[in-house]
This record gives sequence, structure tokens and C-alpha cells, in this order.
Amino acid sequence: MKRPTIAVDAMGGDHAPEEILKGVFEAAEEVNADFLLVGQRETLENLFVRVFSRIPENVKIHEAPDVFRTEEKPSEVLKRRTSSLFVGADLVRREEADGFVSAGNTGALLAVATFVIGRIPGVERPALATPIPSKTGVTILIDAGANAEVKPKHLLDFARMGSVYAELLGISRPKVALLNIGEEPEKGNTVVKDAYQLLKDTLGDRFYGNVESRDVLEGKVDVVVADGFAGNIALKAYEGAMKFMFDLIKEGVKKSGFFAKLGALMMKDVFGHVKSRLDYRTYGGAFFLGVNGVVVKAHGSSDALAIKNALKLAEKGVRTGMLEKIRELV
Repeated sequence: MKRPTIAVDAMGGDHAPEEILKGVFEAAEEVNADFLLVGQRETLENLFVRVFSRIPENVKIHEAPDVFRTEEKPSEVLKRRTSSLFVGADLVRREEADGFVSAGNTGALLAVATFVIGRIPGVERPALATPIPSKTGVTILIDAGANAEVKPKHLLDFARMGSVYAELLGISRPKVALLNIGEEPEKGNTVVKDAYQLLKDTLGDRFYGNVESRDVLEGKVDVVVADGFAGNIALKAYEGAMKFMFDLIKEGVKKSGFFAKLGALMMKDVFGHVKSRLDYRTYGGAFFLGVNGVVVKAHGSSDALAIKNALKLAEKGVRTGMLEKIRELV
């Protein structure tokens, strides 16, 4: 297999281009891949020289003078053909890159992935697949926000694509569940009830059944399937709950006496391990599955560590033949 080439949106994200650049530099030292840094050439070259004094041999800069901002309307990106988002996606379409990573405008990334890179034949609705930390490791939540309204067939596609992602993480014969308001087969709206039967008939013993949102963190299953509306609400609720939990612990320690602070100090390594398990930077980003290229959406506030791990995730998706496996299933 040829060495993968990953295009990176250098101008997208809250901390672009500095943190993007640092993440690419770190990835270039650790990952056996070539990187195309897409953005304003002069800005990026000057930044490389100022921060690192050199550009790694496996990093090239690809000119894209326009910057598509986070607050802009996503559909407008298709008219902005010189933006780093559009140019990065077009590099994948032209097969000059195998994958594309961006921390920029989520809706705009989904637009260029769908309409510039294009869908895999047989996939009507590409979807965001996000890793959620659980008691047993990681659970893949798909769709995490791309499709507010779906049909039962789309949920079956999500199950298949999410299973490929789970296998990439080393999980054999992933267990799949359907996100619902109760475990009983008769719960939910018509789409969910029809999807329940379709997944049961198609996946056989790999279909666990329905799960509620509280069960996702239990790690009972490997893939949880949902429409993008419910999936995104669940995802944001988890993120908010985790932040609240850590803020509550910090507040409690600060307000407590000497022995409580001493106890917290003694448990520093434990807290560090838990924080690492829950830190979005550890996982890098979410795959946008169902398009003709490996596309990773990094968190908008990604720092260098998150970008480095997003690039590692994209490289792994290319190296393990994720697209070919999805094409075989749909």
C-alpha cells in the first residue's frame, strides 16, 4: 500500500492556524504519512519558520487564500471554491489526498464532504460517527448530528458503517443497538420501530436491541445508532455532564479543608487517568462516514494534541481500508 496523504484544513478551528500547525508538526514526526497543509501559504510558511525554524520533509503547503469562518452559513461554502475547506475536500476528490481533517465549521465540512468528495454509491445519508468513552472502552455513536430526519434504511447504513469503525478499533463482531426512549421493541416513533425490525432481521445476533441514552456509557454495546437530532442531543448532554462533574469536584476540593486537599493530591494520578479517558483530545475527532474519502471532523476548540490525534485517526482509516469495507457492506 502506498504511503497515505492527508490534507489538513490549516485555517479552520478556534485556534487556527497556530495549533493546527503544531499538531501537524507533531504528527509528521510520529505518523508514516504525508501531509498537505491547506491554507494561506505565506502565513503558514512564516509561522513554521517562527515556531519551528523548519518545515518537515513530509509536510507540503497547498495554497488556499480564503478562510471560511465558523459563524458563516454552511451551504455558502460550496460557492467559496478557494477556501481551505473547499480546496481540502477537492484534493480528496482529485485523489491528490486520501483523507481530509478539519476543525472548522461542521456544517460546511459536511457539505464539502457530501457534494465535493461525493457519497459512496449506495449510501444516501453520510453520518458523523463519534467515539464515546464507556466503562468497557469506547462506544461509537452514529449519527452524531449530520441528519436530523432519517428513514429506517439510513439507520441500517449507520449500523453497518459504525460497525466498520468499531472493527478499526479492534472490536470483532461489534454489538449494535438502537437509541430509543425505552428498551421495549414497541417504544419510539414509526421510523425507530421499523428500524428495530430491519436491524434485527439484517444483523441477527449482532443486534442488541434498544438502549436508552444512559446505557451508552455502560458499554453494553459497541455501536449505538440514532438519527442526527437525537444523537447530537445525547452527545452534547454527555459533554455537559462530564464538564459539570469535573467542575463540581474542583469546587468541592477548593472549599474543603487541608485533609481533603491532601486526599485530592494523593489521587492526582487517578484523576489524571479519568480525565484522559474523558478528554475529547484523546480520540482526535469524528469520522464522517459514507463519503468517497476518509474525512475527520476535529473539535472546534482542538489544540495541537487533538489535531495530532485526528491526523492519526485519519491515517488509520486510510491504512486499514475503511472505505473499501464500507463499500462492500452497503
